[in-house]
Amino acid sequence: MNTSSSRRRALLAAAVSTLALAGCGFELRRAPVFAFKSLAVPGTSAFVNSLRRQFRAAGNVELVPLEEQARADAILDVLSENRGTVVLSTNSAGQVRELQLRLVMRIRLRTPAGKELLGPTQIEQFRDITYNETAALAKESETELLYRDMQNDIAQQTLRRLAAVKSL
Repeated sequence: MNTSSSRRRALLAAAVSTLALAGCGFELRRAPVFAFKSLAVPGTSAFVNSLRRQFRAAGNVELVPLEEQARADAILDVLSENRGTVVLSTNSAGQVRELQLRLVMRIRLRTPAGKELLGPTQIEQFRDITYNETAALAKESETELLYRDMQNDIAQQTLRRLAAVKSL
């Protein structure tokens, strides 16, 4: 009897937690829905490749090769991609101790005819990193890893912004 009552309690607890989650409005993020069915993304940078991966993962947009961009419903132009660092702190000897990495992307969405669907939009990401000149090579690897992470974040934000475009 003791095991069956503990099983009932466990099932009841699971049911209550499921109802609580459903009642709070929690919902897993779905793939974005776009106004366009096909898209051309010119360029060969790491950011453009990350964008293409994100679109393939979403699975609801055909990526058109650059040579055939005239048949695409929309064209996503990456206008600029800027990386930068800013010194946040130094020690008493003037040596850098903390840096801020910045990545700024500017994008625009248009039709092949030139109609602007999403004007030039800037998306920025920042990451703070400690610095030690005795571990310069390790910090360089960490910096590249953080830039790659920022590119992926910006690619995801780009998809969400493009999903906000409701009509061609």
